[in-house]
Amino acid sequence: MPAAPAPADAAADGVDSGLSAQTARQRLAQDGPNELPQSQQRGALRLLFDVVAEPMFLLLVACGAIYLVLGDRNEALMLLGFVVVVMGISFVQQQRTAHSLQALRDLSSPRAQVLRDGQVLRIPGRELVCGDTVLLAEGDRVPADLELLQASNLAVDESLLTGESVPVDKLAVGDLQGLGDASAAHGRDRVFSATLVTRGTARGRVIATGARSALGRIAQAMTAVGGERTPIQQETRRVVRKVAVVGLALAVGLAVVHGVRSGDWLHGLLAGLTLAMAILPEELPVVLTIFLGLGAWRLARENVLARSIPAVELLGATTVLCVDKTGTLTANRMAVRQLWSPIDRYDVVRDAGHALQEALHGVLEYAVLASHRRAFDPMEAAISDAGQALLADTEHLHADWTLVDDYPLSRDMLAMSRVWQSPDRREYMIAAKGAPEAIVDLCHLDAQRSATIAAHVAAMASAGLRVLGVAQATFEADALPGNQHDFDFEFLGLVALQDPVRADVPQAIAECHAAGIRVVMITGDHAATALAIAAQAGLGEGDKAMTGAELDAIDEPALRLRLADTSIFCRVQPEQKLRLVQAFRARGDVVAMTGDGVNDAPALKAADIGVAMGARGTDVAREAAALVLLNDDFASLLVAVRYGRRVFANLRKAIVFVIAAHVPIVGLSILPVLLGWPLLLLPVHILFLQLIIDPACSMVFEAEPLEAQAMQEKPRSPDMQLFDATVLVRGLWQGLGLLVLLVVVYAVSRGGAGSENAARAMVFMVLVLSNLGLIQVNRAWGPTRWRGHGLGNPLFVGISASTVVLLACVLGIPAVQRLFAFAPPSPALWTLGLGCSLLAVLWFEAVKWAMHRRERLRPV
Repeated sequence: MPAAPAPADAAADGVDSGLSAQTARQRLAQDGPNELPQSQQRGALRLLFDVVAEPMFLLLVACGAIYLVLGDRNEALMLLGFVVVVMGISFVQQQRTAHSLQALRDLSSPRAQVLRDGQVLRIPGRELVCGDTVLLAEGDRVPADLELLQASNLAVDESLLTGESVPVDKLAVGDLQGLGDASAAHGRDRVFSATLVTRGTARGRVIATGARSALGRIAQAMTAVGGERTPIQQETRRVVRKVAVVGLALAVGLAVVHGVRSGDWLHGLLAGLTLAMAILPEELPVVLTIFLGLGAWRLARENVLARSIPAVELLGATTVLCVDKTGTLTANRMAVRQLWSPIDRYDVVRDAGHALQEALHGVLEYAVLASHRRAFDPMEAAISDAGQALLADTEHLHADWTLVDDYPLSRDMLAMSRVWQSPDRREYMIAAKGAPEAIVDLCHLDAQRSATIAAHVAAMASAGLRVLGVAQATFEADALPGNQHDFDFEFLGLVALQDPVRADVPQAIAECHAAGIRVVMITGDHAATALAIAAQAGLGEGDKAMTGAELDAIDEPALRLRLADTSIFCRVQPEQKLRLVQAFRARGDVVAMTGDGVNDAPALKAADIGVAMGARGTDVAREAAALVLLNDDFASLLVAVRYGRRVFANLRKAIVFVIAAHVPIVGLSILPVLLGWPLLLLPVHILFLQLIIDPACSMVFEAEPLEAQAMQEKPRSPDMQLFDATVLVRGLWQGLGLLVLLVVVYAVSRGGAGSENAARAMVFMVLVLSNLGLIQVNRAWGPTRWRGHGLGNPLFVGISASTVVLLACVLGIPAVQRLFAFAPPSPALWTLGLGCSLLAVLWFEAVKWAMHRRERLRPV
């Protein structure tokens, strides 16, 4: 029997107007949102528990307990007060990251196409309610359990629920009577939440949502699962684990040495705990979580949704961007530009104001009939608009015709046909449109006519136009054939459409080339069209295009050779994109691949970074991708690459600072014990320094913008590590120089003031001020910015100002001085301290200059 009309056309014919907006709101309030029971999320109490369970907190509590045993009640209370402050900072940072990731989850929730008040709307899937009318098409993820009202050639992948990999054919409720066998009909008229439409279209009514759906009942029995760990997180965990083991061993050894030499085991234990606090790099895991989480959040604000956090890491290493033409390089706002038939032609711009010639009425009439009435495809929308404009007040628009069946586009036949029934004619009317060569094939034209049409297609395509062929047929039998070829088609003419290149694309591609990123265009268009668009976009001028047929004809070694100088691939099928991605990766490239269709999913998965189109892409493409461009804009892809480079560069800056800041703290914890000096750093001093180090790592460096020259450099190697030799050497040299300077400051101050407490105060002051200078120097990987916008990071300005105020209180208020075991330095020592702080900054700059000089002299 003839298939049901496509859902969009059925809706357009007024079959169903859907729920009213008011009814939908009432049912949403009554039943709740259409979402599964969420995995356990870390609430405020859980976050607080995680902070309390941190090793640094436990060490601080142990130090406070020792102070109480020693009878130093004031020191113990002050230490616990600082503990509260540090816990507060960590808690706020983790909540900020958690809120950012929750915002990303909200953005990534699936969307559904529904009928409300007679209008087709695209709404978040969580807002669906029972009774809603949902429209489905190939590639859609079913948003709720539905009863099918209409279905056309519908098949659904239910492997998520059943484990059966073969798609299941589905029928509308009214079509089940023909099956007879009740067991065969069971479930055939329903589709279930989270299953995937692999073929056809449908219209269904929501019968269950959220936890009441088939998937929801399964989900209620599931427990929360942990998040994925990124390669950088794994590397950092290894480093932190090794440093922690070494640090704890040194701390135990230091406590034993102090206890044996002095006989004071409690102070020895205090010295060991202080060293453990100094060595433990507890900032690093927090820094990574915040950098990657906030990096993904910042990308979302630029209309790029990161569905996979590892993609944020890898963006900066991208060497090849494989992009589609339509909607990515072009504006995806198609308009009919020319109509052609063997008798006449019409140019919309040149002939504006003139009526369409009668000889071309049939071309546009059947192009409209071969399109969906409620068009979502940009080309079909453009054809519909042209029909309304050029065929108005004629007998060539057929709102009263009924859609009987359709023959969708396929890999083997790049054309689609729609079968219509006219109210005043018995025979069926068939309209076909598609690739010109496919339409010529359907019409069985001779070689001479085929060559003439091909010449006109080439001329239009060379001007950057997208060309479609149009044909018509009539069919008098009751049973429709199974193949379009069985119709006796008559060739009518050509429709040429134009989709202009986005205004920002040429500049974006030029920036990609400057950044060492190659842009490759993969399209299903004619070669001449692809080359014309490539020239307008500034992509591969003078290159030859490689066709899908040529791609099939060569082996892998030959393909790798062609990839070296080919950046334009045309007439490419979605399945061939997978081969291209694999070939680029085999050459050692890091590939980002865009896609929007069901068949693009394998290529998106195979790419290092799959990028789905958020506006026009299918659900399955979005789920296969690591990134989703919410506005389908190529410039957004470049923004994503820029953010990827920024995240990795800023992480390296933060790690250099962490290493350089910890080296003098560790040295000042060990040297006094080995040399028989009084302890220079106490737990409270390290806590004060943590108030600088933690916010600097997780906030100041994360907020640093990308450096000006970063997008003029080649992509980093994907194997490049955070803790490589450059980072370690730079941090160690900066830290060791500061340690030597602090030892000199202690010796001079102790000799000049004759007071251990005054010398300790001097060392602490120079250490704190030098840390601020260390932040400023390492904010830029290149030359430090001291003027203009060099101090423009408001977080750095705020942290510096608050640190200086707190340092003044510690050094200037007698009661606080005693708690820190300080004595007021003399004016001469104040001057010495400030001078040494400036000397430390000069040392940091010297190390950076020497490292840059070494990098420039290193052979490539």
